[in-house]
Amino acid sequence: MNVVTALDSRTARPPEGTGTQARRDRQVTAEEANRLAEMFRLLGDPTRAQLLYALLAAGELCVCDLTEAVQVTDTAVSHALRLLRTAGVVASRREGRTIYYRLSDAHVRMLLDLSREHLREAR
Repeated sequence: MNVVTALDSRTARPPEGTGTQARRDRQVTAEEANRLAEMFRLLGDPTRAQLLYALLAAGELCVCDLTEAVQVTDTAVSHALRLLRTAGVVASRREGRTIYYRLSDAHVRMLLDLSREHLREAR
């Protein structure tokens, strides 16, 4: 049974050698660390962050609606959406000549919700 421990709780360190494999299994590999850094860099742009939260709130929007919501040019919105779509953060569907964008899955929603909650607690 896995026990979740708060990050700020202090526990005595187990003797060297015990649980070493378990600790190694929880560490990220160099490849995972690089992919995580790329993802956070992608999410680190204010315009892209606003677009993601607009999609989180609305569920699905087209470029013209996102342009209005974020108050940037449609070119900037389209460029940001292309990056987010390529990274798998947003998904799209076409209806006639209009393309609608949405968050790709529940993991993205959870990441956005947790990030905002963390910011609000830090105040």
